[in-house]
Amino acid sequence: MARSLTLAAIQTAYGLDMAANISATAELVREAAAKGAQVILPSELFQGPYFCVTQEERWFATAHPWREHPCVTALAPLAAELGVVIPISIFEREGPHYYNSLVMADADGSLLGVYRKSHIPDGPGYQEKYYFRPGDTGFKVWETRHGRIGAGICWDQWYPEAARAMTLMGAEVLLYPTAIGAEPHDASLDTRDPWRRVMQGHAVANVIPVVAANRIGTEPGPGAASGQSFYGSSFIADHRGDLIAEFDREEQGVLTATVDLDFLHTHRAAWGFFRDRRTDLYEVVGPQKVFEGR
Repeated sequence: MARSLTLAAIQTAYGLDMAANISATAELVREAAAKGAQVILPSELFQGPYFCVTQEERWFATAHPWREHPCVTALAPLAAELGVVIPISIFEREGPHYYNSLVMADADGSLLGVYRKSHIPDGPGYQEKYYFRPGDTGFKVWETRHGRIGAGICWDQWYPEAARAMTLMGAEVLLYPTAIGAEPHDASLDTRDPWRRVMQGHAVANVIPVVAANRIGTEPGPGAASGQSFYGSSFIADHRGDLIAEFDREEQGVLTATVDLDFLHTHRAAWGFFRDRRTDLYEVVGPQKVFEGR
């Protein structure tokens, strides 16, 4: 019997009330499960607004140890109830350390572990280095009841090395919860299409489906600050990089698509991307080196 997997991405807006955000996410998880989804991806840091637009110490109070985080304690039982896998993006506290993390809840509600975001951005509107340490878990691939899942978090999605590493580790699908939108320093800069294309490239280069879940809406900033607007555009790409399900910039709801894992296993081998890798030539992508050009 062929192995298939139905994937879902959630796209919605979030506010200040964590309990309300969790409840809204849970309802969308139920909607996705009713449509047959087996792996359901909410967006990055859905616990509240994307607070990294500024540097404010008050937000550290919204972090929790990963096993005790309210998003985890609410959604893991829901995963068990519905028989679905839910990658749960959280603001994690471990002692004096803080991380942008993802907890993988399996379809029986068990917690398979935590991934801590590897690449931490720092720029106008995305001041994450103030809040988060670089992840110390390395890339993770989880053996879930519905398949082997690799997951990065937002800025990780721009790095081909991360996608390749997870595929080499046996991932059958790549998931990226995201919070991305306007660039406050340049109103003319719209990154929506490059954001999609880089992940579509990961799909092609690794012959693997990719799911990206982004938030929508405008979240006001403190005082006179303009805040941040998010461009949605969540999608599911197949192994060719083709968008087989997508939202526009403002739609709210769930996307679903089904992929054939057995076909992908054979098709990936037939393409030969992994057969023909020349790891003896890839030292340059290790520790940073100074380029001595002419």
